[in-house]
Amino acid sequence: MKFNTKTIHGGQQNDPSTGAVMPPIYQTSTYAQSSPGKHKGYAYSRTENPTRTALENSFAAIENGTHGLAFSSGLAAIDCVLRMLNPGDEVIAGDDLYGGTYRIFTRMFQKKGLKFSFVDMNSVENVTNAITEKTKLIWIETPTNPLMKIADIEAITKAVKKVNSVILIGVDNTFATPYLQQPLALGVDIVMHSATKYLGGHSDLVMGALMVKDVKLAEELHFIQFAAGAIAGPMDSFLALRGIKTLHLRMQRHCENGRAVAAYLVKHPKVKEVYYPGLENHPSYEVAKKQMKDFGGMVSFKLKDESQKATFTFLENTKIFTLAESLGGVESLVNHPATMTHASIPEQERLKTGITDSLIRLSVGIEAIEDLLKDLEQALGK
Repeated sequence: MKFNTKTIHGGQQNDPSTGAVMPPIYQTSTYAQSSPGKHKGYAYSRTENPTRTALENSFAAIENGTHGLAFSSGLAAIDCVLRMLNPGDEVIAGDDLYGGTYRIFTRMFQKKGLKFSFVDMNSVENVTNAITEKTKLIWIETPTNPLMKIADIEAITKAVKKVNSVILIGVDNTFATPYLQQPLALGVDIVMHSATKYLGGHSDLVMGALMVKDVKLAEELHFIQFAAGAIAGPMDSFLALRGIKTLHLRMQRHCENGRAVAAYLVKHPKVKEVYYPGLENHPSYEVAKKQMKDFGGMVSFKLKDESQKATFTFLENTKIFTLAESLGGVESLVNHPATMTHASIPEQERLKTGITDSLIRLSVGIEAIEDLLKDLEQALGK
């Protein structure tokens, strides 16, 4: 199937008992058994649930994997990956990460004995030079949150596997979505999504996803999920599956609007700098062009007046862009990373990577572009 067809039909079948086209919401915790240990494939919903199974099959299909796992949040999915490691193991990650990822790395698992190195993944050599005999996982986020940095997934994967083929490589594909970028096809082992964002697409659920190709890896991750219990519920699974069915349509408009917003901001006299991989002056434009179908709907920028007053005035005066956490919904959102999504990162570390108090992040929705540009114009004019 082509991608657009997979979002609707991938891994799906009509309900065998009724013929329902959409999988029912199996709002049940347990299932009848004909004899001890004999059941119809489902015994307890922490282990498996038919609605969640339908979603996980869809997850696998849209990322060209063999197995998908649905979690209670994106961070629960990351937590599951890290639980495969042992004290003393080392993880190499990008130096520009979602604040929640940085927090779980440094304030939870570092205390449990894992070691984390944060490097600029614009350079493949920065990654390979950080590898030691204790390195067990490379964690790539691309495009990054919030500075829109691009890592060359295929180049990093080939270089790392050449050094040590057993090192796992995981990619946070949240910003790109499987519509734009498919890391499993580029050789990585694990793809993670905050399905709260573009996969769900309507700001009405919190969920995480893992997709893999290797059966043994899938079994290990599933066991951790089952044992720890960080599962997605049936109602949220139903909503996420519904969201995926329009992913390709939504992403087309997100990309179209994102390009237009970036082009507008670049020319605005009050804007100092725009971070968007679709701009030809982006340092990794060619890499993004190579590994992504389009450039997405996330745009970050800084004003020439970098004072808190100017930044907050803009943030407080948008009318269509809603000031809120999160991203990837049909509606446009505006975010202040330093005080919101990345507040858990120490200021010194934020400033090192360029997350200053004047940085603004836009999640460009699917509204009429004329209305979005008018909103930016009036907010910038305040």
